[in-house]
Amino acid sequence: PPPPPPPPSKKFFFNDTATTENYPRLDSSAASDVYKRQVYAGVDVGASRTKVAILNADARLLGYHIKKSGTDFKATADFCLGTALQMAGAARADIVKTVSTGYGRKNVSFSDESKTEIGCHARGCYLYYPMAITIIDIGGQDNKVIKLNDKGRRIGFKMNRKCSAGTGAFLEEMSPRLDIPLQEMDGLARQSTDMVKLGSFCTVFSATEVLENIRNGKKVSDIVKGLFYSVIKRVIEMDAFTENVVMTGGVVAHNPYLVTMTEDYIGQKILVPEHPQLTGAIGAALYAME
Repeated sequence: PPPPPPPPSKKFFFNDTATTENYPRLDSSAASDVYKRQVYAGVDVGASRTKVAILNADARLLGYHIKKSGTDFKATADFCLGTALQMAGAARADIVKTVSTGYGRKNVSFSDESKTEIGCHARGCYLYYPMAITIIDIGGQDNKVIKLNDKGRRIGFKMNRKCSAGTGAFLEEMSPRLDIPLQEMDGLARQSTDMVKLGSFCTVFSATEVLENIRNGKKVSDIVKGLFYSVIKRVIEMDAFTENVVMTGGVVAHNPYLVTMTEDYIGQKILVPEHPQLTGAIGAALYAME
């Protein structure tokens, strides 16, 4: 009898674990279909939230998911991946490569490689704004100022991880002090007519100031705007900015009035990506495409 035909070339598989059980064998006539289904995953495990982005080969965002990181980073990352793939209409077998980043990047069991969050945020922002930019990222537990030249090369960065001032944690701490839901802070700040400026960056001292202002009859809306101002002032003082400024992070995504206030503070228009909380995950997915 003639010898059996050789198996299909490995190039028609998404990864080395593809089998007839979890993905059908493909012949050369289906190669273009394989390319269309290939996706790249970026996982950004932050101390506060975990974000997953799924890109196709053209760097188009197909699916994503954001979830509170909790105490089991591995399980959260796995859940976010499954949900993002469902949104993208893709399967795990379709993933060519996964790159993780963020505080818990080493806890992602299905990651092929990990990258620093500075590099991933830079990549994610430069995809949408390919020019010399200063990136202000305000996250749940830290904030970053990253500078890129017109080629997308990082020329400087500063990061604050030692203090919660200027981060989402600062606002989360103040929310119960004011007896208001965190999600209502943005709307209240917009209603302010006489902003209360707080004298301290420190969360503990600021809490004391907040209580004193409440006792003195100040409006909650004016205090909230003062808290926003403290966040902005803390980040702005980290470094000087270039002509083009991009703001990202979960705090920006959920409190767009912060962007408006920052524009007023620095006297220039600020760029904000469509999904400001996903830039780290998108950047990780771009690394996966290399």
